[in-house]
Amino acid sequence: MKLYGIIGSGGFGREVMPLAKTMIKKLNHLENYKLVFVTEEKNTPYINDYEVYSIDEFLNHPAPHKYFNIAIANFQNRKRLAELMIQENVKPFRINAANFIELDNNFIEDSAIFCPFTTVTSNTKIGKFFHANIYSYIAHDCIIGDYVTFAPNVHCNGNILIEDYAYIGTGAFIREGTPDNPIIIGKGAIIGMGAVVTKSVPPETTVIGNPAKPLLRKSTMA
Repeated sequence: MKLYGIIGSGGFGREVMPLAKTMIKKLNHLENYKLVFVTEEKNTPYINDYEVYSIDEFLNHPAPHKYFNIAIANFQNRKRLAELMIQENVKPFRINAANFIELDNNFIEDSAIFCPFTTVTSNTKIGKFFHANIYSYIAHDCIIGDYVTFAPNVHCNGNILIEDYAYIGTGAFIREGTPDNPIIIGKGAIIGMGAVVTKSVPPETTVIGNPAKPLLRKSTMA
C-alpha cells in the first residue's frame, strides 16, 4: 500500500487535494493507495470526504511506502515540515494539474506543486517545494530557488533568478532579463500584488507598484 499525505488543509490544501487525487489515481490505477490530509492540529476526522491524519498518525501508519507534499504558503512552516518528513524517510512527490504544461530541458525538484493552467517553458531550474498557483508561468532560462511561492497569475519572463523563500504576489509581472544581466529577486523578497518589476530586488525587501519600488512604512514617531 502507498500512503500519500497533503500537509495543510486550508484553502490551498483543499485546492491541491483534487489535483493530487487525479494524478495519483492515474499513476496507481492498478495499485492500492490512500490519499489523506495531514495537519498539526487535528480538529476533525474528515475534510471534503478525505480522512484527516495528525502528523504522528501519518508517520506511524504501517504503510511501507509514504509520500507527502505541503500546501502551506508560509515558507518557514513549509521548510520545517518538509525537513521533519524527510528526516522520517517520507518521500516528497510532485503534484501537476492535468493541464499543466512543461516544455523541454528543465530540472524541477520532485516536491513542486503546479496548479491548473500553469506553464514552465524551457531550460529552467526549479528548487524544492515550489508553489505555482493558477495561471502562473515561468519562461526560459529562469532559476527558481527553494520554498518560493507564486500566487495566481504570476508572469515570470526569461532570464530571471528568484532566490530562496521569495513570495511573488497575484498578477505580478517580472520583466525579462538577459543572460549577462538577469533580473534577480533576492532571498526572502516579497513582490506585491500587481507589481511590475523592471529591475532587481534586494533580499528581504517588499516592492509594490508600477514600476515596482520598495514599500516605505510611515514613521509612528512624533
